[in-house]
Amino acid sequence: MSGRALVVVRAGALTTVQDLGRPGHAHVGVGRSGALDPEAARLVNRLVGNPETAAVLETTVDGCALRPRGAVTVAVGGAPCPVRVDGHPAAWGTALRVPAGAVLEVGAAVRGLRSYVAFAGGVDVEPVLGSRSTDLLSGLGPAPLTADTVLPLGPVAGVPGPVDTSPWPGPPDVLVLRIRFGPRDDWFTGPALRTLATRAYRVSPASNRVGLRLSGPALERAVPGELPSEGMVLGAVQVPPDGRPVVFLADHPTTGGYPVVGVVREADLGAAAQAVPGTPVRFVPGR
Repeated sequence: MSGRALVVVRAGALTTVQDLGRPGHAHVGVGRSGALDPEAARLVNRLVGNPETAAVLETTVDGCALRPRGAVTVAVGGAPCPVRVDGHPAAWGTALRVPAGAVLEVGAAVRGLRSYVAFAGGVDVEPVLGSRSTDLLSGLGPAPLTADTVLPLGPVAGVPGPVDTSPWPGPPDVLVLRIRFGPRDDWFTGPALRTLATRAYRVSPASNRVGLRLSGPALERAVPGELPSEGMVLGAVQVPPDGRPVVFLADHPTTGGYPVVGVVREADLGAAAQAVPGTPVRFVPGR
């Protein structure tokens, strides 16, 4: 393989290849997937001169370490974390040059959960249904990174963005999710809907790329039994038998039989991707 490649030195807890996903295939049972914090992925791509659709690496909690075979321009963004090149401190949130053979160390997130690493040219793994994203639920796309994995890089197509650094809003202290009730809000009692709109929940440690699981008051059902399986969308708030809501994220299933009490605005889901376990969550109903 040419010098336009990376070797994984340390894979971290969960590092995957992600782009903006593969929308448009739900009718055949394939979800969108893609970066959980798409704005962070867009920012790091801009910093290295990539189109926003280029594939990046999404790390979870403890980062990763990589060795490029040739010199490459890199940007690390998303959750703030220490960055080192061959043991020397380097900048987070800006384009930097990593020499051939040097080790780029993306450290553990200081705040938030998921950091994003862009390389000039993008991660050039084989696309599946038009996307290079790893979908953990379906198994489509490249497998999560492991030590000694070699990732090809594409040709450099642009120049770094016109700014030296780029702001990032940071993970939320309180995650506010704007929700539109329906389509199955009539399966819940009036008090249950008021509970969802007025009580605080917290992010559960059981959350993952499939869904943001919440701890807090259970929602009382007005209708017993279960639904036939029906389509699920990004941001759907599904309520399983224990009554605790689950907010579906990028790797969500395309169908499900538990009732959906509402749908969260897609614009709020990037913050959900960075909310650490224990973060308070409030739902705000709207139109």
